[in-house]
Amino acid sequence: MTDFAASRQQVLSQINNICRNCGISDDSVTLLAVSKTQPAEVIRAMYTAGQRFFAENYLQEALSKQADLTDLAIEWHFIGQIQRNKTRDLATHFSWVHGVDRLIIAQRLSQHLAEQLEKQGVVQSPLNICIQVNIDHEESKAGCLPEELADLVEQISILPDLALRGIMVIPEVNHQDAFVRAQVLFESVRAKHHSPEGWDTLSMGMSGDFADAIAAGSTMIRVGTALFGARVSPPTHL
Repeated sequence: MTDFAASRQQVLSQINNICRNCGISDDSVTLLAVSKTQPAEVIRAMYTAGQRFFAENYLQEALSKQADLTDLAIEWHFIGQIQRNKTRDLATHFSWVHGVDRLIIAQRLSQHLAEQLEKQGVVQSPLNICIQVNIDHEESKAGCLPEELADLVEQISILPDLALRGIMVIPEVNHQDAFVRAQVLFESVRAKHHSPEGWDTLSMGMSGDFADAIAAGSTMIRVGTALFGARVSPPTHL
């Protein structure tokens, strides 16, 4: 077994144990490998170990790696902060975008997908998106405020070519109670959402806190260090 296979299996075993202790199915939690700053050959090695879902924070870095890995059936997620001038590439090169925090970003993603359909004449799968919620009202973090979520869901839900799947949160360090608050918020929207069968993703939990996140109801954890080890110095991003 390779080092990457071993580290992935260790994380999966932890997920299984947490789920068993919480009385939930382990297949209800998706492991998302956060591969920012990792070179393409490392992603290839983790793919060989069985990982299929990868997340990137920096667009230009991600596009470069995607170009090197076109032979792999990777499902790419974008979890970084979204700038308006990046939405075209996000709509074209990713299956999921997690950091949508305002209506204009969702509108631009929808518009680019419509333009792509008109230009290519090919119907592609809807772009899966999650709304980023600033669950702890931190000034330094992106995300809509919890009290803004319901209105934003209503506005985004009617946009074509987007599949609104749920929310993503990044709580303050050592704020495990934020996971519980996020789960309550998630369920409150599920109860009112006009298409509840599609509202199925609560993206929260990272290497240091995914146990608490899963226990609180996370359906997708974003894990980097526990899979790849300590990160190298980040490259310069465009």
